Amino acid sequence: MHELSVCQHLIGQVEALAREHGAVRVSRIVVRIGPLAGVEAALLEQAFTLARAGTVADQAELATESLPIQVRCTVCGAVTTVTANRLICGACGDWHTELQSGDELLLTSVELELEDNEYV
Repeated sequence: MHELSVCQHLIGQVEALAREHGAVRVSRIVVRIGPLAGVEAALLEQAFTLARAGTVADQAELATESLPIQVRCTVCGAVTTVTANRLICGACGDWHTELQSGDELLLTSVELELEDNEYV
C-alpha cells in the first residue's frame, strides 16, 4: 500500500507549512486526486490515520476531491473531459490527444491553528 508513503510525504509538507507559519496544530487538509494518479482516495484516508499520529496534524481531517480527466486534441485543439479508458477527443473523436489533467495528486489547502486559536 503505497498510500502510506504518500501520506508520510504529505504530512512532511504539512509540518513544514505549520512550522513556517508558527501553527500549533493542523485541523484540515484538502487534497485533489485525479483518477490516473495511481492513488485510491479510500486507501489514502485510511493511511492518513496512521501517518498523522504523533504529528502536528494528529487530529486533522483529510478531505479528498476528485479531478476530471481532460485531454487536448492535437488535431482540432479542443480540450475535453474524458474517461480513463477512452482518451479520445470528445469534439472530433480523434485519438491523437495529450493528457491535460487527471494524473495529479495536489495538496490544495491546509487549515492551521495558531496558539491563540486563530486560523490561517
